[in-house]
Amino acid sequence: MKEFFKFTLATILGLLVTGFIFMIIGIASVAGLLASSETETTVHNNSVFVLDLQGSIAERYQPTPIDQLLDEEQSVYGLNDISASIAKAKENDQIKGIYLNVGNFSCGSASLQEIRQALADFKESGKFIIAYGGGYSQSGYYLASIADKIILNPSGSISWHGLSAQTLFVKDLLKKVGINVQIFRVGTYKSAVEPLIGTEMSPANKEQTQAFVQSIWNQMTDDIAQSRQLTQEQLNILADQYMDFQLADSCIANGLADTLMYKDEVLAYLKSQIGLKEKDKLHTLTLSDMINVKRNTPRDKSSNIIAVYYAYGEIDNSSSYNYNEEGINSEKVITDLRKLREDKNIKAVVLRVNSPGGSAYGSEQIWREVKLLKEEKPVIVSMGDYAASGGYYISCAADWIVAEPTTLTGSIGIFGMVPDFSELVTQKLDLHIDGVKTNKLADLGNIARPLNAEEKALIQQSVNNGYELFTRRCAEGRNMPIEDLKKIAEGRVWTGAMAKELKLVDELGNLQTALKAASQHAKIENYNVVAYPKPEDFLTTLMKTRKDSYIQSQVEATFGDFSKGFTLLKNLNKADRLQTRIPFELSIQ
Repeated sequence: MKEFFKFTLATILGLLVTGFIFMIIGIASVAGLLASSETETTVHNNSVFVLDLQGSIAERYQPTPIDQLLDEEQSVYGLNDISASIAKAKENDQIKGIYLNVGNFSCGSASLQEIRQALADFKESGKFIIAYGGGYSQSGYYLASIADKIILNPSGSISWHGLSAQTLFVKDLLKKVGINVQIFRVGTYKSAVEPLIGTEMSPANKEQTQAFVQSIWNQMTDDIAQSRQLTQEQLNILADQYMDFQLADSCIANGLADTLMYKDEVLAYLKSQIGLKEKDKLHTLTLSDMINVKRNTPRDKSSNIIAVYYAYGEIDNSSSYNYNEEGINSEKVITDLRKLREDKNIKAVVLRVNSPGGSAYGSEQIWREVKLLKEEKPVIVSMGDYAASGGYYISCAADWIVAEPTTLTGSIGIFGMVPDFSELVTQKLDLHIDGVKTNKLADLGNIARPLNAEEKALIQQSVNNGYELFTRRCAEGRNMPIEDLKKIAEGRVWTGAMAKELKLVDELGNLQTALKAASQHAKIENYNVVAYPKPEDFLTTLMKTRKDSYIQSQVEATFGDFSKGFTLLKNLNKADRLQTRIPFELSIQ
């Protein structure tokens, strides 16, 4: 027995010591991560910024604590980090150029334009941009077209085939399992519900989709034509030939690229561009390095601040609101905007909106806070890839709206949906539900039966009321007669270029354009820019990270754009019954 107690005590002591050692290692690891994330990058003379884009672009992005602890390879990049890094590379005399390596990455059309404009601004410094790739995606080629020289691998290819937009219809699938979705909507073009109730696009939806896809394509071909000294007609002829399957020599012959090189030859070429010999070391900086490069621009000494508040993702339809998940929590947004309204040092607010919409109720609450904010200081909206439906709702009260030409906006419409599970429950599963009620409509929503005529009329009236409120908010915000506003509403989606003509937006441009407008409206010349909401520190986010966050990130990394479908199904039961959103997200592949 004595030996047993000695063995047990030794085991417990060993476990305690081991646990203590692992705790020390864990603390040291976290401390190392914190130190490395805050260490300023040293920039050597004759350096080249390697902008390597292979994943997807989000409005803002910070790796999750789990990703950092596991040293996961980054596959998502923040648009704000990319734009700021290009600006820092322009102003740093030790950085001589940008090596642009773009492969198959996912990015919205307006974000693409913003990155391309940042690269164009970089070129004004006289520094070079060299693009290289073995397989340029269409979005990658759009960025590469701004380069001084486009280099293609001898066995490589350039994707160039035009744009398309498809919708997956699930009506028949739902019918097979006994589910019928009861739809209530206002707006001829409000197509978000079509996948649930039809098997093909309606004529109105085809009309609007063709119009905005063509508008985006025209913008892309115009930009590339100017950079590559080609015509839009030539680019369309090449797209019809589906250049993805053409030989690399054909891309050179048709002016899409300048020369063919293997990667080792590109390295030698880069060295020659900055006067290095073949044996000299080429100092390079990645995007992660550039994030920690200190800006040369001195901080303004005035107390004036222009706040840039980022509102991106669906409105109140996300499963959670961690910093690393795209989703607009209306309660958090109105609290944050109230603080900005009360801060006397903040002279203007740029509301950066990148949202396809979401909850009608949540959109109305944010609209209210934007209106109150505008009474105290100028509010300028900067639209990203999307500011449609609910995204436009929260934007319309601003003093001034700036959008990229390819931003998808408008979609001023509303819909509601109530699933009817009666066939699934009573016929497929042979379940039966019975009960009692005190009033005739007390069991509205009973899954064992469809809605009756009176119930449908009540819900439709609620949707109609929501539409009237939405259009009234937009008409008031844009100082437009309600009759004129309704002519361009009806749930129709417009590009930023179209919306400018329709007076739904005031100016075409990017975030910098919006900042300039904010300073003009606030009548200030000197100011500092501060981004909100401010990122939380590593330890705080580690404590708040949900157990399923890592799994969610891996689903997004594995399934890409299709992952949003899984998220939609997962959160369907949490969504507001009245929705103001567009049904799709367009990426240029």
